[in-house]
Amino acid sequence: MGTKEWREFGRTEVIENTLNPDFVRKFVLDYFFEEKQNLRFDVYNVDMRSCNLSKHDFLGQIFCTLGEIIGSPGGRLERTLSGIPGKKCGSIVFTAEELSNCRDIATMQFCANKLDKKDFFGKSDPFLVFYRSNEDGTFTICHKTEVIKNNLNPVWQSFTIPVRALCNGDYDRTVKVDVYDWDRDGSHDFIGEFTTSYRELSRGQSQFNVYEVSCVRRNKKKTVSDLVTLLSFKVESEHTFMFFRTCILAFHSIGNPSQPTSLHYMSPYQMNAYAMALKAVGEIIQDYDSDKLFPAYGFGAKLPPDGKISHGFPLNSNTENPNCVGIEGVLEAYFHTLRTVQLYGPTNFAPVINQVARCAAEVTDGSQYFVLLMITDGVISDMAQTKEAVVNAASLPMSLIIVGVGPAEFDAMEELDGDEVRVSSRGRFAERDIVQFVPFRDYIDRSGNQVLSMARLAKDVLAEIPDQLMSYMKSRGIEARPPQPATSDPTSDPTSTGTAKQNNTRP
Repeated sequence: MGTKEWREFGRTEVIENTLNPDFVRKFVLDYFFEEKQNLRFDVYNVDMRSCNLSKHDFLGQIFCTLGEIIGSPGGRLERTLSGIPGKKCGSIVFTAEELSNCRDIATMQFCANKLDKKDFFGKSDPFLVFYRSNEDGTFTICHKTEVIKNNLNPVWQSFTIPVRALCNGDYDRTVKVDVYDWDRDGSHDFIGEFTTSYRELSRGQSQFNVYEVSCVRRNKKKTVSDLVTLLSFKVESEHTFMFFRTCILAFHSIGNPSQPTSLHYMSPYQMNAYAMALKAVGEIIQDYDSDKLFPAYGFGAKLPPDGKISHGFPLNSNTENPNCVGIEGVLEAYFHTLRTVQLYGPTNFAPVINQVARCAAEVTDGSQYFVLLMITDGVISDMAQTKEAVVNAASLPMSLIIVGVGPAEFDAMEELDGDEVRVSSRGRFAERDIVQFVPFRDYIDRSGNQVLSMARLAKDVLAEIPDQLMSYMKSRGIEARPPQPATSDPTSDPTSTGTAKQNNTRP
């Protein structure tokens, strides 16, 4: 974010004498839902043995985001190459899949027997440290157990760790485990070590998972009497959030948008805070919505022609179909609305939340997940009703993002966020934490860089969405579904379908 420099990530193999290559090499990228990960793919015709791309013929390029590829139907995205004026450059097809073991969570428990006594005035205080081996032969720490005080035969509590953190998806990669005696001053005594692998651990409790701890006792004689045993092992697959997508947007503020003092002020030189918040969050979320149609509402305005107050009116003025095409369509409808309605109080949240909740209640099978983005500058006028609406919505496939703009105090929003104390209504607590609130002023770049401000905002407000979605799916026992296959276009070139074409790249 905030830089126009491109770093080369990798290149495919070269396929000779063909205009329709099927590339084999795959690229593994770390994927972050809450960030916009820009990619650039360059295609070259290789005529000589040289790593210098300037010596080869440029055939075209495309720009996209990783989210666009993942969010496309079936994880398949086809784009037309460009970059050579007046010439058709062909097309490129990408397919993406989530590495299954990267979403697996392993839970295991260990005990030890006859560990070395390191303390003169008491027994050892042992704990285990787990390390993942790296490609270069080094090791990276990935877990520490708790310390068991004054015990040479400890039984540690079970712990949970992502499989990716343990072995980076390679089941046979070495996992090293060090055994230490804890000391208060931090100079822990090394008792010994052993090695294993995810594949060995996955066998569970057996003779294969009783490990001799290699160590040297004080008499300098090597011993193998120290044993660490795997007591239990299980693995669970977390739900993926890649294929659940729906976003609904709502706006509120009072004031005259033609006046510079209004937070809705339509300046010809820069976006207002509402537009910036919408663009920041919406441009990332829209990658996961296959039809790019977004219902968008305003709440708190007098509507023409009779000046009736509404707390949930469609920005496009179409009560039968409130959908806007893409985030640009939402922005267009938003600016049009500012010219046609009179912004008005009070600030009632409950009607919009309940409206979206009714939609979510109709689709509880895991095929859709609703994200409501509310952008507002005011205090909540219907706090009791809003808390009840949030408590009700927490049992539905739904999350609520609230972005506060302007200088107001947002204590009520913090209460809804529920990070410290789960929101409740009439003695009933929300089943899940589904609200994420942030004040936009905390993310504004002091130098005035709007792109950086929006990137910071999006990263923070979207970071909790995957866990919120997965908590709903898991609580309902809903298994992750494979993506729907992309529908083939019968009018498309038959030579360009069905294959991922990942070309020499400089993303």
